[in-house]
Amino acid sequence: MEFSIRPLSPETAKAGCVVLGVHAEKELTAAARRVDQRSRGALSAALPDLSGKAGSTLLLRALPEVGAERVLLVGLGAKNEFAESAYRDAVRGAANALRDLGAKDAALFLVDTKVNGRPLSWNVRQAVGAVREAFYRFDEMKSQKKNSTPALAEVTLPLSPNAQLEQALEEAEATAEGTDLARTLGNLPANICTPGYLAEQAKKLAREFKLEAQVLERKDMEKLGMGAFLAVTRASHEPPKLIVLRYSGAAKSKAPLAFVGKGITFDTGGISLKPAGEMDEMKYDMSGAGSVLGALRALAGMKAPVNVVGVIPTCENMPGGGAVKPGDIVTTLSGQTVEILNTDAEGRLILCDALTYAERFKPEAMINIATLTGACVIALGHVATGLFANDEKLADELRAAGDDAWDRVWQMPLWEDYQEQLRSNFADFANIGGRPAGSITAASFLARFTRKQRWAHLDIAGTAWRSGREKGSTGRPVPLLVRFALRHAGRK
Repeated sequence: MEFSIRPLSPETAKAGCVVLGVHAEKELTAAARRVDQRSRGALSAALPDLSGKAGSTLLLRALPEVGAERVLLVGLGAKNEFAESAYRDAVRGAANALRDLGAKDAALFLVDTKVNGRPLSWNVRQAVGAVREAFYRFDEMKSQKKNSTPALAEVTLPLSPNAQLEQALEEAEATAEGTDLARTLGNLPANICTPGYLAEQAKKLAREFKLEAQVLERKDMEKLGMGAFLAVTRASHEPPKLIVLRYSGAAKSKAPLAFVGKGITFDTGGISLKPAGEMDEMKYDMSGAGSVLGALRALAGMKAPVNVVGVIPTCENMPGGGAVKPGDIVTTLSGQTVEILNTDAEGRLILCDALTYAERFKPEAMINIATLTGACVIALGHVATGLFANDEKLADELRAAGDDAWDRVWQMPLWEDYQEQLRSNFADFANIGGRPAGSITAASFLARFTRKQRWAHLDIAGTAWRSGREKGSTGRPVPLLVRFALRHAGRK
């Protein structure tokens, strides 16, 4: 699918479909009024059949004197309440209708609608992301595939082109590619998407985009002393991998950002076995790893002026005769000892060694991304990603980037008071702190390994995938990571 920015007249555009907005008060946008006038009131006559709710649609065909084959009316919601969510709902509704329509090209006359003071570049980025999400399909494992090539091949954003908008379009398309990669990696079953598979995907990205890739094997981890990481993988037949992927888009003298992604390709809970219900969704426990690969693919694809190193510890967490047991004590790469009271709190164990390893790259800031705690889902649901940080400026940057990408976060406390819950009688500390404040004590555990760094932790347990009928990976927080890296490099 190709996107382009060029000026068009809605009433004369020779397109398979022209998409026009209508507010709930039956008020047409400026572009829609022009088409209504040209068609001698055909749109006004059809308005009783459109609810006007944001995202609702009504298709009209062969309007008199109108250049487009079809006109798609899209509800924008109440005019006095029109804001970011309504705009996104409208574009998403239009994209879903276009997907089912079969038109080969469309002009999206929604992108010039003013959205709460946002610049048009924001409209462009959100429109491209919503259309690409609507057209994403994962059918790689099905024997009977639908036509994999969507009918919609061209989407025009009817705006006067300028450097800022063209840059926004390039960013949006690259981000969509990275998000789709993260979605696909998440949706693949764990018997396909193994630690070795993730390592091969990293090497593939390195070849395609001229990145630097390194994969550490079990013997390398043993030599380094990654006792926590190795403890998690002991019962699995799949060899663990520590993936390092570097993108260099800025001067060599510029310190990199470090993205550290949790890559548990399947999480049974180990000896602290999870209940059977919905355990299949534990294939998504590598979503942090997928988001790092997706973000690096996006940044490299747009040749972003930033240096980023991705560090991905990846393995399975399985039960078995060799599995780590509750009460076992391990020595981490940092030299600190951990009493493992619950083997299902394994993400923090592989991350702590990876965070220590990432220090060798002397990053300007370190962000780890992980489906870490069910407690974060209870706290924030499936809307906001949990944000924890030991540096308020870094937290502000991530919050601003999340708002800009509309891949939002909510900051949680990381006070020293919570460290008491991790107290152990037999080791330096334990890997869990009990039920109270579970997402915070998990972050507090990681904080013990990042005291020398500007560090933030994103808990994506509630936002990385959807359950139910529409089960599937969301690709979050790739848009957030990309926006953060770009803003950090000065591209606001």
